[in-house]
Amino acid sequence: MNSTNDLSNRINRMYKGMSKGQKLLAAYITDNYDKAVFLTAAKLGAVVGVSESTVVRFAANLGYKGYPEFQKALEELVRNKLNSIQRMEVTYGRISQPKILETVLQSDAENLKGTLEHIDQAAFELAVDTILNARNIYVVGIRSCASLASFLAYYLNLMFGQVHLLHTNSSSELFEQMVRIGSGDVLIGISFPRYSMQTLKAVEFASNRNAKVITLTDSEHSPMNLYSSCKLIAGSDMASIVDSLVAPLSVINALIVALCMKKQKEVAGTLEMLEKIWDEYQVYDNSEYH
Repeated sequence: MNSTNDLSNRINRMYKGMSKGQKLLAAYITDNYDKAVFLTAAKLGAVVGVSESTVVRFAANLGYKGYPEFQKALEELVRNKLNSIQRMEVTYGRISQPKILETVLQSDAENLKGTLEHIDQAAFELAVDTILNARNIYVVGIRSCASLASFLAYYLNLMFGQVHLLHTNSSSELFEQMVRIGSGDVLIGISFPRYSMQTLKAVEFASNRNAKVITLTDSEHSPMNLYSSCKLIAGSDMASIVDSLVAPLSVINALIVALCMKKQKEVAGTLEMLEKIWDEYQVYDNSEYH
């Protein structure tokens, strides 16, 4: 039996005959398999809005002996993740070419709206205070999240003296850059599906060394939150060849603005110094054409 996408095949084959609750489970698992794999039957039911017994029946109807066997099939699916080509086929099978611009922008707008409605204001304020009081600030984001991490670290550098953007060519190199992290420091970990194992290891390492951990991720059920002392949740769901990072970037913008407001004098002083350096070394083109 080819088990690579056996769970997906079973769901697709049996979808028409499923109850309403089971169809909700099927939709959630298909779209969020990398989150569902970490959930118990009770938690999966709670997230989807069905009973635990419905989840167990769902697993049985798909031909699994019980929820543990179903979860193993889910783990197999995660190991053999849907690749970008498959994601693109799913997306562009649903969207006509003239509608792509409208659909993608609308999806981003919905992610922003959902993030605004659900983000925890207290967690946001705790993140600001934690960064303000940190001895050293470490920032990590990998693959598509590297751009978010780089953006955040750039602006943190204008406000703070000890900012470390972690470079991740290898796991050993990652830990070498964090060798002195400890109590009084903070690590900001950014990860969205597919979750980066290297980022997860960095977050775990920081937590084990008694550093504060701030996570920016897409769900309360993200594995990133296992080690987090402060969770910032931003929507990124968009079945596409690219990840939607508009809402996470907006949360990062809000963090930067909030920190700037708390450190106005330092930021003004840094910018004044930078302006002199930029002029002296002709970093920017100040010709008449600009």
